[in-house]
Amino acid sequence: MNVTSLSIPLSTVPDPAATQRPHPGPVPCVLTGSLVRLEPLSAGHVPALARAAEEDRSAYDWTLVPRASEVADYVAAQLARPGLTPFAQVRLSDGAAVGCTAYHNPRTWPESEELYAVEIGWTWLAASAQRTGINAEAKLLLLTHGFETLRLARVDWKTDARNQRPRQAIERLGARFEGVLRGWSPSHAPGEEGRLRDSAMFSVIAAEWPEVKSHLSARVASAQSRLGSMT
Repeated sequence: MNVTSLSIPLSTVPDPAATQRPHPGPVPCVLTGSLVRLEPLSAGHVPALARAAEEDRSAYDWTLVPRASEVADYVAAQLARPGLTPFAQVRLSDGAAVGCTAYHNPRTWPESEELYAVEIGWTWLAASAQRTGINAEAKLLLLTHGFETLRLARVDWKTDARNQRPRQAIERLGARFEGVLRGWSPSHAPGEEGRLRDSAMFSVIAAEWPEVKSHLSARVASAQSRLGSMT
């Protein structure tokens, strides 16, 4: 048997890193509920977010939340971050921007621009907006858009494994805990700059979405009822 070897110039071999561009993430859009409106983050949100960031900050020990003087740079950085689709969370009762959230880490099917998964993160809320139903409805809006418009197969979250409060909040959304990845993400804890943290991972997949949607819708309806009884 004669074997012929082929010599292929290296210059003709495609470099995957050079030919595959990172997906920019979902197209920015406005998502409106009954308690909160998610708007594409912009410089126009800076004054309200600066006020929101200076409310009681005791819940931010493990979360990256800018100080008022840092909000303009924070917003600019979020808008420049590859693969991030950032939103301002606008409370409908008074029209104030009370926090931020985002789609990020977009993932596509092989050799396709079609998304199959994103992560929800970069989330924070002013103290006055916490436990008001805004977080639940914001996640309902993001998940509805993700599964029903973008036709995603999966949406996921990660948080510092030591931070029980957001872990419990994510589980209350109906997301499933998948485990802890060691040394997975940069730490946002004060004094831990340049260090990696263990990250607790959670997800919702498309098959679970109808049950999760029903659960979140009930939570939002309950929050609306409580607010109605206070007026």
